[in-house]
Amino acid sequence: MKIDLSKYIDEWYKEAPAREIYPGPAVTISRELGCPAKTIAAELVSTLNNIKSSKAKPHPWRWISKEILHESAKHLEADPEQIQHIFEYKKRGVLEDLLLAQSKDYYKSDLKIRATMAKVIRKFANEGNAVIVGRGGVAITRDILKSLHVFLEAPLEWRAVRISAKYDISIEKARRYARNIDKRRARFRDEFQGSGTDYTLSLIHISEPTRPY
Repeated sequence: MKIDLSKYIDEWYKEAPAREIYPGPAVTISRELGCPAKTIAAELVSTLNNIKSSKAKPHPWRWISKEILHESAKHLEADPEQIQHIFEYKKRGVLEDLLLAQSKDYYKSDLKIRATMAKVIRKFANEGNAVIVGRGGVAITRDILKSLHVFLEAPLEWRAVRISAKYDISIEKARRYARNIDKRRARFRDEFQGSGTDYTLSLIHISEPTRPY
């Protein structure tokens, strides 16, 4: 039976203490592989921290990526390596899942990992002044009133050149790798909101045709 993860997260949020926090502001950055999301996130945080406002939350802006993995592992009482596959947009095979399930102290289901990750992302967004890079952030936080969602895109050939240089692979392999990861990321977002969800209405699309990698 397929479990509706988006409904599970919604029900948790309505019951959680987080509902009493005025959520946001938060920015999520999604991207096609090869677009410089972390560089842009760092620049955005620097700019936002230079803006003074009496209405702003007291803590500084920060960009968040790997922190989601480590915080999720902490909540699950697991080693980050045990849940890393989710953050790499991978799924366990049936045999691997069965073998791991034999050890109750070790085993964490993919559903539980994703649900915990969503709670962690939601917590960062609720606290505000957070720029969340990837990890399905747009699917998890797009209902927050004070949120902005950015999608970085660029021509495949432009991205392939940069991916080829970064990983020392051929341009053709870089193209295939980019297409594969882009599909995995799309499926990952669908795990939270369902297949076919239209994110275009809540996204600002930024093209990156000439920016350095």
